[in-house]
Amino acid sequence: MTGVTKFPARVRIVEVGPRDGLQNESATIALADKITFIERLAAAGLQDIEVTSFVHPKRVPQLADADELLGRLPRTDVVRYAALVPNMRGLERAIKAGVSRIGVLTAASDTFNRKNINMNTRESITALGPLVQRALEQGISVRGYVSTSWICPYEGPMDKHKVAEIVQELFALGVDEVSVGDTTGGAVPAQVEATLDRLLGVCPGERLAMHFHDTYGMAVANTYQALRMGISTFDSAAGGLGGCPYAPGASGNVATEELLYLCDRLGIETGVRLSGIRHASDFIGRVVGRTLPSRVLATGAGTEA
Repeated sequence: MTGVTKFPARVRIVEVGPRDGLQNESATIALADKITFIERLAAAGLQDIEVTSFVHPKRVPQLADADELLGRLPRTDVVRYAALVPNMRGLERAIKAGVSRIGVLTAASDTFNRKNINMNTRESITALGPLVQRALEQGISVRGYVSTSWICPYEGPMDKHKVAEIVQELFALGVDEVSVGDTTGGAVPAQVEATLDRLLGVCPGERLAMHFHDTYGMAVANTYQALRMGISTFDSAAGGLGGCPYAPGASGNVATEELLYLCDRLGIETGVRLSGIRHASDFIGRVVGRTLPSRVLATGAGTEA
């Protein structure tokens, strides 16, 4: 097996709650509440926060305020705000809004890609080429996302070799990092190991991130497996917010609190305070009007710090 035998000394957390977490909420969330949520996440020590998407407002109404949101967020040298960009029109909006980092998306599944962006996988990667090039020319760094990297809700299990090829193609376009996603939350550690083993044979581990959903309660176990293999960047959402409109039944992302609890107990540095994340999650839970799924949040962990 390719990989390492000890955990990384430090883990970088990419908080996706304001974008991936809130995009499925049916009730409109006030711009001021989004800003407060993001500010609390930053105050907790998070340095990478994906805050919105420059998608057409009709496709994701919850993120229709992307331009205004970016315009009102306080800029700092410590926190990097990122936004998902689906196409060239979205990129031009992002450039105008002053975004310094974008995410671009494809999927291992042709069917999922068609439902999500009306292209198959090959067409989507071809379309991303000019978009990535334009962003880089503007001094904007680019992160790639590969959805349904383990299981597609329409096609079933994904071929690890195909996933590795897609990741390599994204790097060839000029992205500096690829987030590999378990969109349905259906993967188990053995599957994570198999796909990661393949990926680590062709890509540097420090340029890979894991994006686990917790539909079947496997997100923390899958995170542990990835940590054992040396992965040190993980996406998460405060409170376990999230889901995917194109993956029926998929639940939220791994909760940032649960990722922090795991890292803290393993002696892995993150630079993020659990008490601060709890503060942010408590706030956004009140805004959306429900109890968030994070089990660590429910225990009260972090109130003592």
